[in-house]
Order: sequence, then C-alpha cells, then structure tokens
Amino acid sequence: MQNTANAAGADGPELVDTAPLIEDLYPALAALREAGPVHRVAGTDGRPAWLVTRYEDVRRLFADPRLALDKRHAAPGNYQGFSLPPALDANLLNMDPPDHTRVRRLVVKAFTPGRVEKLREPVRRVAEELLDAIEPAGRADLLAAYAGQLPIIVICDLLGVPQRARRDFRAWSDALITPDPARPGATKEAVGSMLRFYTELIAQKRAEPADDLLSDLIRVRDEEAGDGGGGSDGGGSSGEGSGDGGRLSEDELTSLAFLILLAGYENTVHLIANSVLTLLDHPAVLRRLRADPSGLAAAFDELARYEGPAALGIRRFPLEDIEIGGVTIPAGETVLLSLASAHRDPAHFKDPDEFNPHLGRTGHLALGHGIHYCLGAPLARMEMETALGALVRRFPGLRLDVPRDRLRWRPTMRARGLISLPVAW
Repeated sequence: MQNTANAAGADGPELVDTAPLIEDLYPALAALREAGPVHRVAGTDGRPAWLVTRYEDVRRLFADPRLALDKRHAAPGNYQGFSLPPALDANLLNMDPPDHTRVRRLVVKAFTPGRVEKLREPVRRVAEELLDAIEPAGRADLLAAYAGQLPIIVICDLLGVPQRARRDFRAWSDALITPDPARPGATKEAVGSMLRFYTELIAQKRAEPADDLLSDLIRVRDEEAGDGGGGSDGGGSSGEGSGDGGRLSEDELTSLAFLILLAGYENTVHLIANSVLTLLDHPAVLRRLRADPSGLAAAFDELARYEGPAALGIRRFPLEDIEIGGVTIPAGETVLLSLASAHRDPAHFKDPDEFNPHLGRTGHLALGHGIHYCLGAPLARMEMETALGALVRRFPGLRLDVPRDRLRWRPTMRARGLISLPVAW
C-alpha cells in the first residue's frame, strides 16, 4: 500500500487504494497506520480526502474547533456527500456552534440515563417477543430477524412513528447507507419518500399530539415560533430560524426527526450484530457472560472498540490550513477520522487486535468525543445490553449456521456491518 506525500501539491499527492479497506479492513488499516498518520484517499463520495489513522490524532481532532462539520466550509468542488433537501440536511451532523449547541440542547433531555432506564423493561419485552417468534425454527438470519428489528421498534416507539411505516423506513435507510449500484435511482427515491414521510408525520403529530418525543419537539418548536422565535416557512442550519435564543426552524425540526430515527436504527443494528459475532468468535467470553449477564455492561466498551459499527467519523472540513502528524491539510478539504484504525492502534491499546473485556481498556471513540458525542449513547448501551442478555440466556446453544469465512461485510469504508448473520441454536 503506497504512502502519501507530506503536503498537497497542485493536484494533491497520489491517492492510496481504498479497496483493501473494504476487502480486509484491519490489516489494511494497520499497514496505513504504520506507514504514516495521514493518507490521501478517495473519500466516501469518491473525491479526494485525508484519512487520519492514529488514535491520539483522531481523538484530538474530534474536539478540535478548527474542523467544521457544516458543508458550507468545504472548498468548492471538494466534497459531494448525500444529496439531501434542506428539510433533511439541517441536522446536527451538518452543524457547528452556535447552531449545533442550540439544537442539541432541545433534544438532549430525551436521552438522559434516567429517561433511558425507564425504557429498559419495554425494550426487554420487545427482545423477548422477537426471540419468541424465531425460537421454534431453530435457526435464523439474526441480523434481519432480531438485530435489525429491535432498534427500529424502540426508536419508532420513542418518536411515535406508526407501525405501518416501519418496514418502509428500513428499506429507505438501507438505500441511503448502502446504495445498490444496480439501482442508481434508489437513493434519490428513498430521500424523496423519507421527506414526504416526515412532513406528513409532523403534520399529523401537530394536529393530534401524543406522548412521544416528536410531539414534544413540535410543541417546543411551535411555542417558540409563537413567541417570535423562527417562522414556519423553514430555514436550514444556518438560515432563517437559527441563531438567537432557543429558536428551532421547521427544517431543523424535520431534520432532527430524520437524524434521530436514522442514527437510532442504523448504528444500533450493527452494534448488536457485530457484538453477537464477536462473542461467537470468543466462546469463553460468551460462556462467562451467560453465567453472569451483569458483565454485559462492562463488556459494552470493549465490544464497541473491537468491532464498532462506524469505521469513520463524520467528515470534517478545516477552517484553516492545519498540520496533522507533519502533514499539511489545506482549508476546506475533507478530513476523515478512522475510528476502526484508532481502535486498533497499539500506541494506545495494549494488544489491540485481541478481544478481552477484562483488560479494562478505556478511551474508545465509538460514540464520538467532544461536543458531537453521541446523543443516543445511553440508549445504545441499554439496547445492546438488553438484546445480548436476552439472546445468550434464551439460546445457550447459539452458533453460526454457516462457515465463518462465508460471512460478508457491507461493501463500504464508512460503516462496519454484516450483510447477514445466519445462526442456529
């Protein structure tokens, strides 16, 4: 794997081949990390980007205010991510302070540890019902039938999404996260469908409020608008409706619902499935957790470090020329922080390629770091502990139903998730 130059020339240094990052992720990252701290690669949008590979750099840059999330700070022609309409794009993953601070404050109370703990018993019931449904068959694709079902039920219940819409939402989400090259128009269709769905759902909740998070957010937005804080004609993260006090624009409201539902579903699905596979690969650890399920809480951090669902952090754009590990990155270029590489960095983690929840490793970045630390972290922890606890208790004979080398990972360098997880018990 070819090393990169120390600074960008007129066209930047030659790009490193990213195919190995999809085909054989961790060995490929180890080679890059050993070769240097920063490499020029083809980013997730196909355009050149800078990949940061070492733990200390990744952790520091997560909290560096010189790196912006707002796409307006990308140099012209440098970045082309998801093509989202303003009503879905005005979300926290495309915001910097003060807009980020203002919008995050409105939703953070929904995910406090105390409020999430009240959901533990309902989540446990959902897990048990899903396992009841698949138990008689003695085998299943655990990703489709369990890991892929539980998070969507939980987050939809939290937001107040009607059950009839949940299957459609899963299809739309898959089209956005892992586009099908054979269906080039599917992503655009999914975006249009999601926009219509959220617009109609918000109108419905506005007319008939319920005891759910989306109704609460609508109430906050409309009360502020009534006090003169942002009109109902929209406005993005940097447009009308942002800035002063607690204003929340209509676009920001719609984008919040979009982000909470998408992030609360996608990452948790693969966190659960990846963790199940990791435990099946380490039967001694699985036996200990089956004997003492209370150890699942402590195992969460090691599972998230070892095989987390996000291989990359959200792309960032330098507000000024910055130096990272002796490499100068010009303002406006795309920076990708490699979580998967940072989590296997031997300079920070002892024996990083070994899975061992008893080593007490600390400092994983699977839930982010700094002001963009995952809002739903308490919910993700509780869901995974509950899902794994129910599974290992109910199915003591759980095993893979195909040879290990037949499992396939999704063909993207952005996320780390299985295509399927066939198991038997």
